[in-house]
Amino acid sequence: MGYTLKTWKILFAAFVLVFFSGLAQAADPLPSWNDGDVKRSIVDFVSRTTSEGGPDFIPVSERIAVFDNDGTLWAEKPMYFQLFFALDRVRELAPEHPEWKTREPFASLLKGDMETAAKGGMKSLLEVVMATHAGMTSAEFEARVKQWIATARHPQTKMPYTAMVYQPMLELLAYMRANGFKTFIVSGGGIEFMRPWSEAVYGIPPEQVVGSSIKTKFEMRDGKPVIIREAELGFIDDKEGKPVGINLHIGRRPVAAFGNSDGDLQMLQYTMAGEGARFALLVRHTDGGREFAYDKGAEKAQAEAAKSGWAVVDMKNDWKTVYPETK
Repeated sequence: MGYTLKTWKILFAAFVLVFFSGLAQAADPLPSWNDGDVKRSIVDFVSRTTSEGGPDFIPVSERIAVFDNDGTLWAEKPMYFQLFFALDRVRELAPEHPEWKTREPFASLLKGDMETAAKGGMKSLLEVVMATHAGMTSAEFEARVKQWIATARHPQTKMPYTAMVYQPMLELLAYMRANGFKTFIVSGGGIEFMRPWSEAVYGIPPEQVVGSSIKTKFEMRDGKPVIIREAELGFIDDKEGKPVGINLHIGRRPVAAFGNSDGDLQMLQYTMAGEGARFALLVRHTDGGREFAYDKGAEKAQAEAAKSGWAVVDMKNDWKTVYPETK
């Protein structure tokens, strides 16, 4: 008995659905990663932990993945990008603050000595941001960040800072979210600096950003309720502070963590100390041609990665490309 035209259409539609579903499954979720041990370890972890009924299965509610920002999701040389943001404000306010000529890190910033200015790490960064942006409302600060991030350019590459994100890591974020993982930024950088643009750049909404902060307070201004930034450090989300920030803001121990420096070591250790399947990855900056080559500040993390068998990205060999292609 022959098929009717309607039946043939149904069968054809079913074939198309199965065919393209197969193509989707076969498509490489990480096309900017070279085939190798690191890429295989990522795909293996995601496959094992999302296979229901398997020994390493992780329920969706527990699929928490945390990512450092500076040096892990975007570049961080010659100094943290947030410090460049603060530098513009330092120059603007310098005439009102003659004491900055002899006070670090302001003195080095004004001289253009970025290496010395960056030596103070996240604490110095927060002190500069605190001194240059205290007294304004959180909304005013957000507007400044959005304006700066839309127009500022990196001093060496001349690229917008948001174009200096790592394409392989963008793919990794999307791959993990497609498999039910909730992705968080856990960074030593300022939480209010990252939140205005994290969703547009990384697909990570502001409520999933954990970072350092200065103290704020509630106030009525012109009859309107606002949040005011104060000239006092609140919380430094770096090193030992990262697990504390995770516990405070997320409330679950992550099952996967991604970093690049000693500032991420405790976050990676905290993640890997949990029960069940776990994954830790360290980005190693080995590509002086396409990015920046350096190991300073990551010695302890690299030693722990070698000792504990964490995945280590060799940027030069593991990534086909570094930054997204611009049209």
